Amino acid sequence: MPDEETSKKSPSPGRVSPIVPMVIACGMFMNQLDSTIIATSIPQIAESLGESPLRLNLAITSYLISLAVFIPISGWIADRFGARRTFCWAIALFTLSSALCGVATSLSMLVAMRIVQGLGGAMMTPVGRLILIRTFPKEQLVTAMSYASMPALIGPTIGPIVGGFLTEYISWRWIFFINIPIGLLGILLSLRFIRNFRQPSSPRFDFGGFLLLGAGLALLELGIEYLGRKLVPPAVDAALFLSACVLLGLYAWHALKRADPVLDLTLFRLRSFRTSTLAGGLCRLAIGGVPFLLPLQLQLGFGLDPLHSGLLTFVTSIGAMAMKTVVRRVLKRFGFRNLLAWNGVLLGLTIVGIGAFTKSSPHWLLLGYLLAYGFVRSVQFTSVTVLGYADLTPPIMSKGTSMASVVQQLCNSFGVAISAMLLTLMVGPQGEPTQDDFRLVFVLVGLFPILAVIDFLRLKPGDGAEVSGRD
Repeated sequence: MPDEETSKKSPSPGRVSPIVPMVIACGMFMNQLDSTIIATSIPQIAESLGESPLRLNLAITSYLISLAVFIPISGWIADRFGARRTFCWAIALFTLSSALCGVATSLSMLVAMRIVQGLGGAMMTPVGRLILIRTFPKEQLVTAMSYASMPALIGPTIGPIVGGFLTEYISWRWIFFINIPIGLLGILLSLRFIRNFRQPSSPRFDFGGFLLLGAGLALLELGIEYLGRKLVPPAVDAALFLSACVLLGLYAWHALKRADPVLDLTLFRLRSFRTSTLAGGLCRLAIGGVPFLLPLQLQLGFGLDPLHSGLLTFVTSIGAMAMKTVVRRVLKRFGFRNLLAWNGVLLGLTIVGIGAFTKSSPHWLLLGYLLAYGFVRSVQFTSVTVLGYADLTPPIMSKGTSMASVVQQLCNSFGVAISAMLLTLMVGPQGEPTQDDFRLVFVLVGLFPILAVIDFLRLKPGDGAEVSGRD
């Protein structure tokens, strides 16, 4: 049960005010933007710091590893100290570390601050979702989530555009400074509009489980980042995956013996949560791979410059925005089982279709297609996310948000890694990818959502009815 510490300006939980979701979106937007914005600026950052561009990969992997390590404890911290307080401190930590990244004078300082950024980012997304599901009744959750999920879909597409523009016309340091006004606004709005939900009591922190799980997830994330990129010998990458599997296996043994583990594996007994996490994970693999593949196809295959490539890919975000106007009505009409199954097939086929475009394809046709893809992608993303919370009771909501966020983070990383590995296998270590190579990789990536349909069809027609509104 939440405590009585609430803001006088908190919206009524019986209606969907966009205020709270958009406040949460401030944090999510910074998190998603920072995952991709740095990639286009690596050469300039390396030159400024006197480092090799290859070594700048540490600035990306350190952030992702920090996210993977600290996301599992976000739910416990929110229950212990209050959701609003945790969210505000997470934004403050993220904003401060962003400013320090912007003034970094060495690679070691930049990496250290990226790790701190990851700690803040690890709290923002799961705790933000926890605030949403405790603010709105389940029948309003789809609409609330559709508002707040925009950053998760827009961030990966807008990041390279913003990063390239700031680096080219101002300075690479502004890719970090841009977070300062967004963070300050997020803190002020959080204090004014968000209630400080807090559990009356929290279990003792599972320190042993955190060490096992954190080390396992860190090694797994590192292995994912190295997968197919030829940065380390294959034997080293295999050792990373093997060590991660051993540590995660030890954690599973530990978690099943403990009443309150840092990540509760018994959540997978809930069919809606299990399907959302596992089948939804296959969809997220594909969704995570497309922002990596599409710019490469447009630049290497079609010969476009980075700016025009970014403007084309950004249209998928417009499709994502259009989704929020209809997703609740579509879910009410068809229910989770039918919508996720049929839209999963459509999502897979749409991804396959991206690979069918060629250099001579009219840009207006590609724009329209990517607009439709953005819509289909967003329907699947939002529906899968909301399904995961359909049967969570208040005492386990924080555990559910932590588990779902961990899996989502890993699936997004796997999507990029698998896409990169497949493309490398197509062209070889020294080759240049052709349109035929891209076409085949898009086909393979598009199979993941279609495979997920097998699990979506195992849902009962009434699963998630309280959330979807379907009778």
